[in-house]
Amino acid sequence: MHASSGNVDPAEIAKFTALAQSWWDPGGPSKPLHALNPLRLQYVERAAERFRRPDGGAKYVLDVGCGGGILAEAMARAGAHVLGIDLSRAVLDVAKLHALESNIEVQYQLIAVEELAESRAGAFDLVTCMEMLEHVPDPAAALSALAALVKPGGDIVVSTLNRNPQAFFVAILGAEYISRVLPRGTHEYLKFIKPSELAGWGRQAGLDLKDLAGITYNPLNRSFRLSPNCSVNYLAHFRRNGN
Repeated sequence: MHASSGNVDPAEIAKFTALAQSWWDPGGPSKPLHALNPLRLQYVERAAERFRRPDGGAKYVLDVGCGGGILAEAMARAGAHVLGIDLSRAVLDVAKLHALESNIEVQYQLIAVEELAESRAGAFDLVTCMEMLEHVPDPAAALSALAALVKPGGDIVVSTLNRNPQAFFVAILGAEYISRVLPRGTHEYLKFIKPSELAGWGRQAGLDLKDLAGITYNPLNRSFRLSPNCSVNYLAHFRRNGN
C-alpha cells in the first residue's frame, strides 16, 4: 500500500489520527459525523439512484477520506461494494477493526486519491468525499482525481464548507469555541470552498453539477436536515460527462 502524494498536509492528517480511537464513540469528538451520517447516506443514495445497478448487481463505491468508516459501512449495509481510502493509518486500523466486529464487508486502503486514480481510472460507479476537500492543499486537483476514478455517467458526491462570515461563525467560533462539539483547530477558514469555486473545478474536470443542497441544524430537536441554504455546510452532486 502507498500513501505518497504531494497534495497532503501532514498537520491535517495528524488532526484526524489523534481522533482515531474515539472515532466510533457517538458521544465523542466524532459525534457530529454520527449525527450527520443518516442524512449523508440519504443524499448519496438518492444521487446515485440507489446502490444497485440496473442489472441488479451491487454498485462499486469509493469513499475518499473515509476516516474510521462511518459512511463506508453505511453504504455497504445498503448493498454497495465499498472501498474506503485514507492517508491516516491509525484511522484505517480502527475502520478495519470495526468492520470486522460488525461483520460488514468493506475494503480499506492506505493510498492517496491521486495515486489510486492512476491505477483504477473509471473503476467506480459512485465516488464520495465528505469534508476532505477543505483539508488538502489543492482541492481542485483532488476533485479532478475523483472525476478520473468514476466511470463515464457515474456520480460523485462531496460535502464541504462555504467560505463566508456565517460559515466562520457557525463552523469555527460556534462549533469549536462556543459549543465545543469539534476540537479546536479542526477547520481553517481560508480553506473553506465557495460553491462557485467547486462548480468551476468540476467543469474543468469534465463534471456536470447536478445538485447543491445545504445542511442545517435544528438545535431544538438536535437534528440535521437538507436545505436550499448552502451558506455553511453543503453537499454537491456531480455526474461525469459521457455514456
